[in-house]
Amino acid sequence: MFVRFAIVAAVLVLAGQAGAETLPPDTARHFIAGKLFAFNCVDGTRGAGRIYSDGSVAGNIQLRGAGEPRYVVLPAGTLQIKGQAYCASLRGLPFEPCFDVNRTDEQSFRGSVAGLGFAYCDFTHRDNRPATVRTTWRSRSSRPLQLIAPVVATHDAN
Repeated sequence: MFVRFAIVAAVLVLAGQAGAETLPPDTARHFIAGKLFAFNCVDGTRGAGRIYSDGSVAGNIQLRGAGEPRYVVLPAGTLQIKGQAYCASLRGLPFEPCFDVNRTDEQSFRGSVAGLGFAYCDFTHRDNRPATVRTTWRSRSSRPLQLIAPVVATHDAN
């Protein structure tokens, strides 16, 4: 599960699609770093997460669209530029996958493991503001106010 999330999260940073702009690693990192993205993958995996400028990742993932979403955090240095590629360094994985990123518009991109464009995820930028609590005021309510936490936790890189 951890390795799968790491690969999906790494794809956040990085599938060929007609009309898309292929981003070199430095440009991809600048376009993506610190922003919240929701993602949907071709296999049904979905979630939302944030990649930080130090190469760490935090977010929720629901594998193949089934089961409960899980919150996962990957440490600093997990994602890094190696030569002309953006790659993931994952303990326990016998290779370092590198990624392709194609910006599809000002808010979105499609990412895939380099050379495997058929296995991709589409990412859409989401609002960075924290979720707000919506309540209905009842002057004589005996029920306590319920607060529901946001699905994705925010995290500062610094």
